[in-house]
Amino acid sequence: MKPVIALVGRPNVGKSTLFNRLTKTRDAIVADYAGLTRDRHYGEGRAGSHEFIVIDTGGFEPECTSGIFKEMAKQTRQAVAEADAVIFVVDGRNGLSAQDHDIARYLRTANKKVFLAANKVEGMQEGAHLAEFYELGIGEPLPISSAHGQGIRSLIDLALEEFFVDEDEDDELLEDDPDRPIRLAVAGRPNVGKSTLINTWLGEERLVAFDMPGTTRDAISVPFERDGQRFELIDTAGLRRKGRVFEAIEKFSVVKTLQAVSDANVVLLLVDATQGVTEQDAHIAGFIMESGRAVVIAVNKWDAVDSYQRELLERSIEQRLAFLKFAPVLHISAIKRQGLAPLWKSIASAWRSATCKMPTPVLTRLLAEAVQFQQPKLAGPFRPKLRYAHQGGQNPPIIVVHGNSLEHISETYKRFLEGRFREHFKLTGTPLRIQFKSSDNPFADRQ
Repeated sequence: MKPVIALVGRPNVGKSTLFNRLTKTRDAIVADYAGLTRDRHYGEGRAGSHEFIVIDTGGFEPECTSGIFKEMAKQTRQAVAEADAVIFVVDGRNGLSAQDHDIARYLRTANKKVFLAANKVEGMQEGAHLAEFYELGIGEPLPISSAHGQGIRSLIDLALEEFFVDEDEDDELLEDDPDRPIRLAVAGRPNVGKSTLINTWLGEERLVAFDMPGTTRDAISVPFERDGQRFELIDTAGLRRKGRVFEAIEKFSVVKTLQAVSDANVVLLLVDATQGVTEQDAHIAGFIMESGRAVVIAVNKWDAVDSYQRELLERSIEQRLAFLKFAPVLHISAIKRQGLAPLWKSIASAWRSATCKMPTPVLTRLLAEAVQFQQPKLAGPFRPKLRYAHQGGQNPPIIVVHGNSLEHISETYKRFLEGRFREHFKLTGTPLRIQFKSSDNPFADRQ
C-alpha cells in the first residue's frame, strides 16, 4: 500500500511548489499570495521506483477558531490524520514565526513521524541561519529549495525510508504466487450502489447499504470465489468533491480509496444512470487511468431511466470518459440482479488483458508490419527508426520499443502503434503503455 505524506506549514512557505515538484505536475496553483490553497489536494509522487501519495494543505493556523481559516485548519488536521509521515515546511529565508511554534506544538502531539524542511534556502550558505529552527523541537531542519529542486530527493528518501525496506522481496513473492486472489476494487461517487452490488454478489447483507451518501467510510475487503477463481472484493468509500469533505469521521475515506485503487488489479467504476456522468466520475476515472489499473465501467440503476436518458448517458460517457475508450461499458441493476453475468465476463477479460504475456518475436514482427504500413514522420533530415520491441511489465502491459531518434515519435504515431498491438492481442479493459528507448550514438562525441 502506498505511503501517504502530508505537507504542512503556515501560508506562503512554498508547500504547493513542493507538491508540484513531488508530483511532477502543475496541479497546485502557485503564487506569491498567502492563503491560496484552502482544501486538501491529493497527488501521486515517485522517488525512483517507489510511489507515494502526497497531500498539499492550506496555510495552517491551529489557534484560529472562526472563518475560512478555521475550515482550512480542519482540512490540515484531517490530512495529518491520514498521513504516514508529515513534512513541516518552514521559510528558511525569513526565519521563525510565532505561527511556526503553534504548528510545531500541534505536530508534537499528533503521534506522526515529522520531518522539518527549511524551504527557500537557494543561494544561502548552510549553517547558522538554520540554527533557530531547532527551537521547534521537531528535529534537524533539512535545507531545501522547492523552486530549484535542491535537497528534495534527500528529504523524500528520508521520509520514505522505513516504508520500503522489505517491499521488493514481498513483491517478488506475490508475483510468483499463481493462486493469489484478484483484487477487484469497486469505486465511484457516494450513493452510487457499490455496497449494494457487492452484497448482491455475496448473496448476503455483508456491507451496510443505505440510501444516504457516505454510508461506507473505509475501504472494506471481502474474500469471494467464483467459478474456481478467488477474488478480493474491495468496497471503497465514495469520492466526493474535496470541498465537501469536512466531517472528522470521513478523514480517512479519500486516501483509503486512492490506496485501494492503486493496490487493485481491476477497478470497477460504477456510474449512476439517474445522475449521469459527472465531473467527479471523470476525476475518479482519471486517477484509475494514472494508476494503470484495468478498468470496467458499469452503469448502475439502468432500469430506472427511460430511452431518452439512456441516449444522453451514453453520449456523456463517450465525451467525458473518452480517455477510457478501451474499457467495456456494461448496463446493470445491482438491486434487481440484472446484467451481472456479462459484467463478470468483462472483469475476467480485463484481468486477462492486463496480465497478457507478449513474446518478443511477436512484438517485433508487429512493429515491423506497422512501420511497413505507415512510417513515422521525418524529424528534420532524419526519420525515427524502430528496430525491435519487448514487453516491459504487466498490469498495465508495458511495451518497450528500441531504435534511433525515437524521441521524435509523435503522439499520433504512438496511438497508431497502440492500436496495432491492441488489435493483435485483443486487449480490452486495460491501459497499454508504450515506452521508447533510443540507442546511444557512438560517434556523438567526435568532431
